[in-house]
Amino acid sequence: MSVVKNLLNSEDKKRLFSNFMSLSVLQGANYILPLITLPYLVRVLGPEKFGLIAFAQAFIAYFNILTDYGFNLSATREISIYRDDKEKISEIFSSVMIIKLALMTLSFIIMTIIVFSFEKFRKDWLIYYFTFGMVLGQTMFPVWFFQGMERMKYITILNITARLIFTISIFVFIRQMSDYIYVPLLNSIGFCVAGVMAVSIIYRDFNVNFIYPGIKALKYQLKEGWNIFLSTAGINMYKRNSILILGIFTNDTIVGYFSIAKKLMDIINSLASVVSQSIYPYTMRNISSPSINNFFKKIGVGIALSASTIGFILILSANLVTKLLAGHIFYPTVLSIKLLAFVPLIIGINVPAVHRLLGEKKDKLFTRAVLSGGVLDIALNFLLVPHYSYIGSCFSVIITEAYVTIILYWYAFVKKGI
Repeated sequence: MSVVKNLLNSEDKKRLFSNFMSLSVLQGANYILPLITLPYLVRVLGPEKFGLIAFAQAFIAYFNILTDYGFNLSATREISIYRDDKEKISEIFSSVMIIKLALMTLSFIIMTIIVFSFEKFRKDWLIYYFTFGMVLGQTMFPVWFFQGMERMKYITILNITARLIFTISIFVFIRQMSDYIYVPLLNSIGFCVAGVMAVSIIYRDFNVNFIYPGIKALKYQLKEGWNIFLSTAGINMYKRNSILILGIFTNDTIVGYFSIAKKLMDIINSLASVVSQSIYPYTMRNISSPSINNFFKKIGVGIALSASTIGFILILSANLVTKLLAGHIFYPTVLSIKLLAFVPLIIGINVPAVHRLLGEKKDKLFTRAVLSGGVLDIALNFLLVPHYSYIGSCFSVIITEAYVTIILYWYAFVKKGI
């Protein structure tokens, strides 16, 4: 009890603990619910249609990057600073939402042009439009607002609601391979319902009013988010490129085999995301504190130990995991899991470096690191995938993630002599 009291001996620590618990519950659901639907979908749809859905999601994810525009970090920082100023909060909220809606409209136009310009997209055009509903849902869902206000419980409740709608609907409506077209539609409906609920809560519980903020406020938010948008684009480029480029050079079946392993890694990577999102507002406010480096050290060591343990377990149980997820032991999936087993470790340990750079507003250095990672990943994918298929995708992921983590630590700590 004395240890617990010591951990919760200030309002900041209590809020951090509350945020961590809320996001842990969310990520618990993010683990469990996909692990329920993933084996079912692979079995019912088969690797080919499952791969097509994964390819469509990877394509549409680029439009999510555009509409997010880095606001999940820049607007979170702004909200956390002005959380007690209701008028300023309304201005920030309105500015960000106006920009996101404009970017979503632009995204829809660009997607339409691409889909009807290339046969690979045109023959399955409906699946891309159904998948685009995720962009609409995430545009409406202001994660950045709840993070900045440090009210993670709302993110947890709403995200679990969206995922529950999707999970239940999958078992109700997806019964045979021909139903594959409805999978992205059901996913989009879940996101849109959560988005509408989120906006309603903000108006009701936080007394935020939607106002016209003026051109100056809009320009300011665009400027604040620009470097982070570029860095977020770089990050998502090398996180999404593998499936997209693999789909261009191979076929939906190979994409299906690889995407089973990739989705598993994405679920595990969300462990570090829980920690990062929980501590982000705290580190932004306390980045100048003498004790912050010790705090970063504890966070980094904790993530490293957890991710290493998971990596060893994955290597030893890759066959069993594949059998549980896919119903069959697909060799490409087994090998992909083994090759990618320690990627969550590489990704997870860069959390302290990212927070150090963003806390000190070294957004340009952060952007430089991840954009160069994005360029490296594209080059590696185009170089390796045509010759080595999904194995080339795996090595592209490993090399790029290692490169980005090393560069981030160099900028954040080594260069400063820390």
